[in-house]
Amino acid sequence: MTSERKRKRSGGNNDHDSSYKLLFSHPEMVESLIRDFVPEEWVQGVDFSSLKKTNQSYAADDLRDRHDDIIWKVKCHGVWCYVYLLIEFQSTVDHWMAVRIMAYTGLLYQDLIKSGVVKNGDPLPPVFPLVLHNGKGRWTASQEIAELIAPMPPSLARYKPSQRYFLLDESGIPGDTLEKSDGVTGLLIRMEQAEGPQELQAALKELISCLQGPDYLSLRRAFTVWIRRVLFKRVMPKEPIPEVDDLQEVNAMLAERVTEWTEKWKREGKAQGRAEKAQEMLLKALKLKFGHVPENVSDKVRSTPSTEVLDTLFEASFSCSSLEEFSARLQELAGR
Repeated sequence: MTSERKRKRSGGNNDHDSSYKLLFSHPEMVESLIRDFVPEEWVQGVDFSSLKKTNQSYAADDLRDRHDDIIWKVKCHGVWCYVYLLIEFQSTVDHWMAVRIMAYTGLLYQDLIKSGVVKNGDPLPPVFPLVLHNGKGRWTASQEIAELIAPMPPSLARYKPSQRYFLLDESGIPGDTLEKSDGVTGLLIRMEQAEGPQELQAALKELISCLQGPDYLSLRRAFTVWIRRVLFKRVMPKEPIPEVDDLQEVNAMLAERVTEWTEKWKREGKAQGRAEKAQEMLLKALKLKFGHVPENVSDKVRSTPSTEVLDTLFEASFSCSSLEEFSARLQELAGR
């Protein structure tokens, strides 16, 4: 993944990338993810005791720098299958995700061939690409590369590529599905979707109960790092976060501050809710007037937290005679 794209995804730092990579470097996370959230028949034939993390580091002529991807292999019905896990943090949807997945799968196959894992005459192993989206809003991009290709004559259609990726969109997981999940990935998602410190603490207590014993020391540490560096910064961005080294310390801190943080969380949530509503109203107004809103404009609107600025821009959406004029006004106010 290019450094430019990393900056776009993580807001100038890679806390999100490194924390999630650390979590999903544990087989318990991958097993829970597949077992609890991939409702497909082939999962019944997976031998989760065979899970092995691979160390693929592509050296292709282009699209290199794939060493941060999370790739596991596991035996399914006696055959090795590669699980390609891609985690998306963006608030905006990547329309071309299916193209990226096709390219990454090709690079994986190329690397397996170059490294001698797959020899001449051997069949290529199956690959299961899974996109985990935990950004704001629902994922709307096509999951099938063939759907992105223009219609063509039947004689040409046989050359059309076809590959699908599995999507786990956190915001679209039914509540009962999440409640039934008793694995660590389900608890991760419950903490991300918690609507207040009390819900967060309830999921945290279940997590602590699940990760008892020395075998889970590394995973407990990974969760502690993620909670401190990612979760707390997102749910309470203005709150100083003390150093904590263990999940029990996190739980004790929440117990001490649950009342205080609940009030602050409510205030932050109301302010965020007003801003998000104003952002959506502005985007709707722009779409109605100009027919199409470029991604760079919608990204900048959604990254504007001030309702005062958004109100001014809403008025400008009616007075501006062109999208270019509005974009200039948006650029002028974006630095406020």
